[in-house]
Amino acid sequence: MKYVVREKMFAIGDDYWIEDEHGRRAFYVDGKVMRLRDTLELQDVNGAVVAVIHKKLVSLRDTMLIEREGETLATVRKKRLTLLRQVYRAELASGEELEVRGDLVGKEYDIEYEGERLARISRKWFTLRDAYAIDVEREDADAGMLIAVAVCVDRLVENEHGEE
Repeated sequence: MKYVVREKMFAIGDDYWIEDEHGRRAFYVDGKVMRLRDTLELQDVNGAVVAVIHKKLVSLRDTMLIEREGETLATVRKKRLTLLRQVYRAELASGEELEVRGDLVGKEYDIEYEGERLARISRKWFTLRDAYAIDVEREDADAGMLIAVAVCVDRLVENEHGEE
């Protein structure tokens, strides 16, 4: 299933719908203001919170957390000691790890688990400059979590490279 994401929509205080490939509303992003740290809530169409995304307050490297029901679901940060390309990782609460690799700035990358692609993030499918797709390839994958990982990577890459 593909989901359409609009760039620059993840600013704090911005609210936005993420649509599926058929134009139906799939997730709602609620940017929270007046919080100690940047916070976004990813909600399903019924308003249930799928994930809370926020920047970790104290860390040596930029780190974002994805929480569900008050528990940390994943910690997303740039992987250390990678040669020639950027790789981010999402360490799951279970200890397993998702790798995010590809052209992160150009929004052409994959989210993988043990070498198997779970989702592809791509701008190619759109003529609009401000949109890209998250194609969740496995039916049994947690689409909300994969979207949250992509949001974290977007924010971390933007913080590192600044707006171009």
